[in-house]
Amino acid sequence: MLSAARSKPKLTYDDYLLFPEDGKRHELIDGEHFVTAAPSRQHQRVLGRLYLQIGKFLEAHPDVGEAFLAPFDVVLSHWDVVEPDLLFVAHDQDIVTEKNVQGPPALVVEVGSPSTRRLDQHLKRELFARTGVREYWIIDPDKHSIAVHRRDDAGELVQAFELTADTPSLTTPLLPGLEVRLDALFA
Repeated sequence: MLSAARSKPKLTYDDYLLFPEDGKRHELIDGEHFVTAAPSRQHQRVLGRLYLQIGKFLEAHPDVGEAFLAPFDVVLSHWDVVEPDLLFVAHDQDIVTEKNVQGPPALVVEVGSPSTRRLDQHLKRELFARTGVREYWIIDPDKHSIAVHRRDDAGELVQAFELTADTPSLTTPLLPGLEVRLDALFA
């Protein structure tokens, strides 16, 4: 008689709270623990430049929403806790607490690397699609490109387009009037 293989139990947010504060990014996706190393200098430069551009826009338009940098937990379910590089919570979302974000942000941005490519392009994209993130950007600092995923008319999170450094700017309906200058982002 064959017995069913026991699967590893899913980790929860309670388990997540016990992870060490070791300078690495700890995340849960469908109860599975993922750990990534501290980001590279190139990653930090691109992320910093993007945050500056969005931050300046939000200073002039504070009623639009708020942007946050990692580390800041985004609790999407009891089994899904991520720390996006950058996230934007729109004014119509009441999900920000002192300790974390409780629900899907309007915009999530990840600055990719070879070691996080599978996680960013597949597992996180699928997670954000199923939990209601409105827009997801994956920035590739090596290729100087941004893959933009948006909800289509059917409500699916699909890749809408990919921009490269020779594109002047990126706009989003989530932040009307913002133009992210790609030349400055990848300078």
